[in-house]
Amino acid sequence: MPRETASQQNFNVVVVGQHGRLAYEALIFIASLREMSPGFAGKVFVAEPQAGPLWPKDPTIQNQPVRAALEELGAVITPFESRYFGAAYPFGNKIEMLSALPADEPFVFFDTDTLITGDLASVPFDFDRPAASLRRENTWPDPQLYGPGYTGLWKSLYDKFGLDFETSLDTSQPDEYWRRYLYFNAGFFYYRCPHVFGEKFLEYALAIRDTPPVELCAQSFDPWLDQIALPLVIHALGGGRDAMADGFLDGAVSCHYRMLPLLYARENDHAVEVLERVTAPNKLKKILKGYDPIKRMIYQGRGEKARALFDRDHLPRKEQAIRNQLKSNGYWMR
Repeated sequence: MPRETASQQNFNVVVVGQHGRLAYEALIFIASLREMSPGFAGKVFVAEPQAGPLWPKDPTIQNQPVRAALEELGAVITPFESRYFGAAYPFGNKIEMLSALPADEPFVFFDTDTLITGDLASVPFDFDRPAASLRRENTWPDPQLYGPGYTGLWKSLYDKFGLDFETSLDTSQPDEYWRRYLYFNAGFFYYRCPHVFGEKFLEYALAIRDTPPVELCAQSFDPWLDQIALPLVIHALGGGRDAMADGFLDGAVSCHYRMLPLLYARENDHAVEVLERVTAPNKLKKILKGYDPIKRMIYQGRGEKARALFDRDHLPRKEQAIRNQLKSNGYWMR
C-alpha cells in the first residue's frame, strides 16, 4: 500500500514552554505555525513543567498575557511533573513531558526556538520510523588521546542496551569520522506514540547518566545527555538517519534558529520575513516586547544590523565563530 500522505495524517505538535524566554519563543513558534500551515488540524501542546522539589524557582508560565495569547492561538497548555531532571538538567523536559501527551497519537516535538516557514502538512512523515534533526555539529563525544575513539565510545552504549551497532553506521563515511555514527540534534523528533518513545528515552537517558559504560569515564554528559540517548532510542524503534525525506524540516518547512541573533546572522531571507511578519500584529507585538531580546532584535532593528555583518554565502563553518562575531559587535542576546 502507498504511504499515507502528510495531509491525510492526524498528528500532534508539542513544544516545551516555561517562564521566561521559552514562553515567548513558544508564542512565536505557534504564530508561525498558524500563519504558514493554516490547514494544520492537529492539536498543539505547550508542555509546561510544574513547580516541585527539582525546581528551586517556579518554572510555570507566569506571564498571563503570554498564557492567554498561546491559548488564543489554539495551544493546549499541558502540565507535567519533573521527577528526574528539573533545573539541574532542563533539557530533560523534552524527555519527561512525553508522558503527558495523548498515548497512541503520533506527535512531532519541536524546540521552541524554531520557526515554521512552510506547510507542515506537506511533510511526508512515516511515524512508524522515528527520526530527528540532522542539522548538527560534532558536539559529542570528545575522544581522548589515550582513550577509546568514536567507535569504542558509541559501541559501548549500543552494547549496554543490547542494540546492533553495525546497522547504525553510515558506511559511506570513513572509520573514526563523526558522521559515520548515528547522531542527531534534538531540535525535533517524532514517532507514532509519545509514551513508547518517552519511556525508552527516559530509560536510556537515566542509565547513561547514572550507570555509564566505563568507556565513557572521561566524557561529559551535560548538556549533551538528550542527544546521546536520542540516536539509541531512534535506532531501537526502527528509525534512522534515512527515515525522513530531505528538504522539509530544517529546510523549506522549519527553521531551528536557536537564538534570534543567529537567525538574523545566518538564516535565509524567507525565515527573516516569516519571523517579522508573524510578530508584526499589534496584539502580539505588545506582548512580545515584554522580552528584551525580542524587543531589541525584532522591533528596534538590531537584528537587521547584525545581519549586515555576515555574508550568508560565506558563513564561518562553526557556529561558535558566528556567536563570537555577534558578541564582539554587541549583538549577542539570549
